[in-house]
Amino acid sequence: MPRFYIPGVAWNPDRLALDAAETHHAFDVLRMKAGERATVFDGEGQEAEVELGKHSKSGTELRKLSLAKTAPLPCRITLAQAVPKGKNMEMIIEKATELGVGAIAPLMSERTVVRGTEDDHIRKQAKWQRTAIEACKQCGQNFLPRVAKPCTPRELFERNEKFDLMLIGSLQGDARPLKQVLAEAGAKRPKSILILIGPEGDFTPAELALAKSHGCRPVTLGPIILRTETAAIYCVSVLNHDLQSTQ
Repeated sequence: MPRFYIPGVAWNPDRLALDAAETHHAFDVLRMKAGERATVFDGEGQEAEVELGKHSKSGTELRKLSLAKTAPLPCRITLAQAVPKGKNMEMIIEKATELGVGAIAPLMSERTVVRGTEDDHIRKQAKWQRTAIEACKQCGQNFLPRVAKPCTPRELFERNEKFDLMLIGSLQGDARPLKQVLAEAGAKRPKSILILIGPEGDFTPAELALAKSHGCRPVTLGPIILRTETAAIYCVSVLNHDLQSTQ
């Protein structure tokens, strides 16, 4: 069944409606008709089965058929990802969304090749947020990860967000296996995790020192040096497997 996104600020269970963009997707792209059924979600765990009603270029009226609430995952994962070249950031965001990441913080590290102005960063943030929305629509994820505006590692730590566990992927000798660090948590599994993934060539020594001074534990991803997009998907997959089970 097709899925459409209604932002939480516009979510009214008694009067659901699609905005202009989602109306275009439903009627012009998918060629749907009034009376057909669809699913809508608010990105905050709420979902409804609806019937499409009258529509115009500005929006579509919906008739609610049923309403459901999805429980959040046990652990909120924040992926702080150094921005790679090309369209790889979009792929990382798509896959991270599919794997249940709660937030994504694009990083402009010292070795990040891609640069830009403040306006560029604002446009990229909006574009990447749309990528996350489309991934939620495709995979059935009812919790939309929030994509932040690109920032430096120092700016990330200056936000003073609190996490139960903070990790940073590292190629240095003091890094320990990711699974080993997670195993040490024992029965008291963390409810929030920050994982930093660096650019090609890794974070600089200064950036690693900064992260460690803020409580990040260096983790290795094995003997093979992974591309940054592979490292991101690997880490999020391991964290999802080990921490998101409700059993």
